[in-house]
Amino acid sequence: MAVGKKNISAPLYVEGHGIEAEDLKEGKVTYVEDHPDIRYQFTAGQAISKFLNGLKEGKILATKCNKCRRVMVPPRMFCELCYRPIDEWVELEDTGTVETFSISYIDPDARPLDEPEIVAVISIDGASPKMGILHKLGEVEPDKVYIGMKVKAVWKLPEEREGMITDILYWKPIEG
Repeated sequence: MAVGKKNISAPLYVEGHGIEAEDLKEGKVTYVEDHPDIRYQFTAGQAISKFLNGLKEGKILATKCNKCRRVMVPPRMFCELCYRPIDEWVELEDTGTVETFSISYIDPDARPLDEPEIVAVISIDGASPKMGILHKLGEVEPDKVYIGMKVKAVWKLPEEREGMITDILYWKPIEG
């Protein structure tokens, strides 16, 4: 690459080698360790704010496009297929189907869990195909979970809800 009057080029291939734990302990590798205290705030926007307020009331809200008949959850302010504003808000049942799942033996910080957690993508009844939320399953053993399992939301008590996805404690299998 020419920069000004100089020709600067990078090698096409640089052979590397692994770093062993001993190299770090013996000071053979220069590194910086830092633990920044980073605080941030995320604005949910109109659609997700209304969705979260619905959760606080024990409702699962979705948006609907009357042109292509899609029911979207989590809700959007426009239809990604039609590129037009949504037509209405609808309330869905707090039941659904396990589309896929994972049994996790570590927490989000990679610490081992005493008991595994089951995380699933759940399509909400009444929503269009390929619409769903990621959440935990409960009241079920890992070896009893299957794709296609019907589930129902288990909510926090109304006075404990905060307008967060965790207002749903978990999803449990529906008997029968």
